[in-house]
Amino acid sequence: MVRDPHSYGNAHEVCPSHLALQLTLNFTQRRMDGRCDLTLTWSQPDATYIDLDTRDLTITAVTDGENRPLNYELGSPHPFMGSRLRVHLPERQETVCVVYHTHPDAAALQWLTPAQTTSQRLPFLFTQSQAILARTWLPCMDSPGVRTTFDAVINVPPGMTAVMGAHHETHEPEQGRFCFTMPYAIPAYLIALAAGELAFRAISDRAGVYAEPAVLDRAAWECADMDHMIRTAEALYGPYRWGRWDTIILPPSFPFGGMENPMLTFATPTILAGDRSLVSLMAHELAHSWSGNLVTNATWGDFWLNEGFTTYFERRIVEALYGNDLAEMQWLLGQRTLAHTIDRLTPTEPEYTKLCMNLDTHDPDDAFSELPYEKGANFLRVLEHHVGRPAFDAFLQQYFEDHAFDSMTTGRFLELIRDRLFHGDVTDWDTLRIHDWIDRPGAPDNMIIPNSDHFERTRAAANAFMSEGQLPAPASDSWTPAEWLDFLNSLPEEVASDKLQQLDEAFDLSQSGNAEILYAWLAVCIRNTYEPAFPMVEAFLCRQGRRKFLQPLYSALWANPRSRDLAATIYRQARPGYHPIAAATIDGIVDLSAH
Repeated sequence: MVRDPHSYGNAHEVCPSHLALQLTLNFTQRRMDGRCDLTLTWSQPDATYIDLDTRDLTITAVTDGENRPLNYELGSPHPFMGSRLRVHLPERQETVCVVYHTHPDAAALQWLTPAQTTSQRLPFLFTQSQAILARTWLPCMDSPGVRTTFDAVINVPPGMTAVMGAHHETHEPEQGRFCFTMPYAIPAYLIALAAGELAFRAISDRAGVYAEPAVLDRAAWECADMDHMIRTAEALYGPYRWGRWDTIILPPSFPFGGMENPMLTFATPTILAGDRSLVSLMAHELAHSWSGNLVTNATWGDFWLNEGFTTYFERRIVEALYGNDLAEMQWLLGQRTLAHTIDRLTPTEPEYTKLCMNLDTHDPDDAFSELPYEKGANFLRVLEHHVGRPAFDAFLQQYFEDHAFDSMTTGRFLELIRDRLFHGDVTDWDTLRIHDWIDRPGAPDNMIIPNSDHFERTRAAANAFMSEGQLPAPASDSWTPAEWLDFLNSLPEEVASDKLQQLDEAFDLSQSGNAEILYAWLAVCIRNTYEPAFPMVEAFLCRQGRRKFLQPLYSALWANPRSRDLAATIYRQARPGYHPIAAATIDGIVDLSAH
């Protein structure tokens, strides 16, 4: 077993194979009262203790399976790793039981008041445990390389609904009791829980959508292609192994686009564009059912094995469902994002521009960026073009089959490439510059460059607008969101206020219902200090908490002396509504103590 620098666990000696959770949600005190029974598997019969990961947990009792007290020590807290819980095992115990409660500011949990929900009737809770935050709400071995099954009994206030990424065994909403079982072994970061006023709509016999009642119709319409996506993905890389694929549309403070919790994707409401134009995010989360959930990175330094594979797979699903034109546009947008990410990270954190990162002394969340997604996907596309799509697809199908419900390291994956894809031919290895892709900062220059006639037209339109003042109408009436994004991204760094006004008046960009387009437009406005758009900047930053949008917009506001006060004013107002993950990121950008 690979050593994980971000876990205290001694999984090589004794390891939990099953968790039995009993959790009571206390919305008044913003805490979970819990009991976690860990079934142990012993690799070293002479082991005398088990080390578990915790962070900000209050431990009230530790016993064996017969309720006999066990000695334990809780170590000193580390800033991001938390505290080691060492439980002494005088005998070869089969079960260790930990009784505990969480901290009101547990970093994985967001407790929302009724006023922060759509209905404004009931409070809401959701978890977000990636990368190493599962330990803030359950004692576990919080490593992607350690997998367990689990069952759970969740107690909530009467009238609320609890959901988990698991089989739903028993629902007693009047009593506030919900029971779940997860029969497939998964890493702790994929254990997920949400509770609030929720309704459900079936899409097919194996797919459906949860959302607040007022959002459900929009959510179900937007996600209507879910079952078609499953069939498309299965045709590419083999059977869907998880039974159901449901999605929950969370409140706007959810810090990510989506989270691939098995059986239950957590998704941002910013995908509800009203035209199904942002459903590639759903394709991405579905693809994780193979890359990430079925075969998981062994450590967070191997994170690209999750996200690079999934981004590649997502675009293959998009190509099969919606055509090559859209897929090629997404490849081009992704390469532009990759270039910007490398430019941003290289001066301060060049290590974060490698695919295989050394994160031994780093909080893995600090290394989070678009780079593992886009550089990883482009590396896989280089492999595909070299060996041909049929050979590469066969390789990936076998990869998912052979390593299902297991973890993978970068080194092991490279061995598979060499032995099974290249059949030992080191000429291929050198030709494709494999080590440059994996171990060196930045991106090699042998990337496959996509071709899009659509983007040639949008870039010509951007040039014509800047040089001649010619608006991109009427052609833009039929533009897809991807084309609008390319047009906005093709504008130069400096755009005069009168031109921005002209664009906004013609196309009402400040009122776009597509969050991606609105974000791209507001980024242009901020860097050019276009003050008529600042009320919408404030509204956008206050009404949603997706870190993909927050981080660059706050960075741009803070970097501009003319908008720094505005950044502080907005953040002071918006911060209480952000998830702790997002707030921690923006805390590193906006210094409220100075304003």
